Amino acid sequence: MREVLKDLERWWADGIPVGMATVVATRHSAPRPAGATMLVAADGTAVGSVAGGCVEGAVYELAQEVIESRTAVLQRYGVSDYDAFTDGLTCGGILDVFVERVDRKSFPQLAAVSYAVRHGIAVAVVTCVATSGEDPACSPGRRLIVYADHSDGSLGSARLDAAVVADVRGMLAAGRTGLLHYGYDGERRRDEVTLYVASHQAPPRMLVFGAIDFAAAVARIGVFLGYRVTVCDARAVFATERRFPEAHEVVVAWPDRYLQAEANAGRVDERTVVCVLTHDPKFDGPVLDVALRLPLAYVGAMGSRRTHDDRLDRLRELGLSEAELGTLASPIGLDLGARTPEETAVSIAAEIIARRWNGSGERLASRTGRIHQDPQDHPALTRAGAHVG
Repeated sequence: MREVLKDLERWWADGIPVGMATVVATRHSAPRPAGATMLVAADGTAVGSVAGGCVEGAVYELAQEVIESRTAVLQRYGVSDYDAFTDGLTCGGILDVFVERVDRKSFPQLAAVSYAVRHGIAVAVVTCVATSGEDPACSPGRRLIVYADHSDGSLGSARLDAAVVADVRGMLAAGRTGLLHYGYDGERRRDEVTLYVASHQAPPRMLVFGAIDFAAAVARIGVFLGYRVTVCDARAVFATERRFPEAHEVVVAWPDRYLQAEANAGRVDERTVVCVLTHDPKFDGPVLDVALRLPLAYVGAMGSRRTHDDRLDRLRELGLSEAELGTLASPIGLDLGARTPEETAVSIAAEIIARRWNGSGERLASRTGRIHQDPQDHPALTRAGAHVG
């Protein structure tokens, strides 16, 4: 929803009903992940995408029908579904798409949710997308908004609300988006109610240490990927906003002290990526000593293989274990033959993506089988993001 939130809020504020289609589950090589959203306004305007063009035509028509009927629909599209196939979903994937009418009456909390997303306040939108029977208290489209310290709305039952709030706060803390199943009264081992949980957190952080030309390119691609990018260097003459205009912040500080302070303050987490580009032992050794002891998503360091070997010896002397050293991506990046700062930034970004999604880094043309993994194949696939998103 994040990518279409501005349009959704504008139409909502203007009193224009919208058909909102959200991918709530995927199987096999689906073209878009869970959370991908398409909006169709009452005047026929469409924004966003649920399948990269594959089934947009069918979803567009369904969204228009839902605006008129006011009845939410959970629709599956896949190669075994003739309608979806004729619309072009030939990639072998299966999408479960929930289509609902959104207006001031059906989603009164939208303005508060939008505010939270824009300001980095953790919030989860829990929507009932299916029920296995008739229950007037809980029906598709009912919604519960969950924050870290309170909730708003109801799914129709106080016990169901209590169970969902407890479970969703755990998902929210981990940045996870996905489906949950309950009984009508909150029983966790039953499946009369299917809920879609969309978790929205502050964007993950990318910390770039070393104010060099390569850092400027890495900062640009980090912003493009949805990270909140910080460039840090102890040398004030190099660490300037003018040299790094696309970074969200430029900090003059000793890298290791800055990273440790951010960790102590709880401002780095398992989604954080660290790129050490300093080429200077007095900077990169100490900051890697801190970074490799933290539960981060990625830690990479620039340098030749000789530099890497010398760096490992110094880090061992600092007491780092072989397991901790094994998490270090060094020399940083994938083997793309990169030469320029921009090409090197693509190489680094590719490695970060591969690490996040458990990709091999090989050419897809040389591989067989599915292109994308199912969420159950790798824990990282159940986490939101991308943004990551």
